[in-house]
Amino acid sequence: MLRTILATALLGLLPLSAAELKVAVLHPLLADIARQVGGESVEVVDLIGPNGDPHHFEPKPDDLKNADGATLYLVAGMGLEGYLPKLKAIIKDKATLVEVGATLPALEGACEHEHHDHGHDHSHEIDPHWWHSIDLFRRATGVVTEALASADPGQADSFRKNSEIYRKQLDDLERWTKREVAKIPRDERHLATAHAAFNYFCKDFGFTAHPVQGLNREQMPDPKELASLVDTLKKEQVVAIFPERESNPKILKTLTNDTGIRLGDPLIADGTGVKSYQEMVRHNVTAIVKGLGK
Repeated sequence: MLRTILATALLGLLPLSAAELKVAVLHPLLADIARQVGGESVEVVDLIGPNGDPHHFEPKPDDLKNADGATLYLVAGMGLEGYLPKLKAIIKDKATLVEVGATLPALEGACEHEHHDHGHDHSHEIDPHWWHSIDLFRRATGVVTEALASADPGQADSFRKNSEIYRKQLDDLERWTKREVAKIPRDERHLATAHAAFNYFCKDFGFTAHPVQGLNREQMPDPKELASLVDTLKKEQVVAIFPERESNPKILKTLTNDTGIRLGDPLIADGTGVKSYQEMVRHNVTAIVKGLGK
């Protein structure tokens, strides 16, 4: 009898909300927000995984099985997830799906680029890599917070308190980034990258973007475009080209051979392979400042 009473008492001490809200997330950085804001009250299922590619991910039956019971889906939006119509058809009215990027101001593909006589015009494509703006990521945190609060009103106050703490951390991250970037003279802020993933970063911190590939890694430059890019990099005296952890090094090797420009440390474009958003930003900024330093 005593054991039963003790067991019941202990169960009463456990947080009732621990498994009340299950959230399926289709971008690793959104998973970070959900964990930061939701804390122990939310079960976060990251369908992409630590080594997935948000550009090419397609949910498989096993993935959706892992998400079974989720009442909220979070996606990056802005056209990143080509499979989204199929996913919406699968979940129907069983869960709420929030396209976080749809609530944020978007850049078009050629924004802040040095224009390289491209034969293929991608200038009017929406750039889905909004998370490289710390300001937009902070706004996205607010969007996710309210989505969680709507899904579990009983935990709304807790979510909002956690969100406030996290957004202050993002404020600190933004201040740190500005201090680091200030080490690079404004006329030397040229960011040559494997693909056009860093437009939002360039806009926020005063860089000119020189992407080798387009908004996704299938948009390869033709010989004329590549020659134009080589000319631009030489003209602007760009000192480093930054690969990405997921990029094909062959084309970048060609560029470095043709220009004599060194390769910088690999950047992280889509948030995979890191534990948190802050880790990604600090890694990228440190690599950029190091690579562009004299």
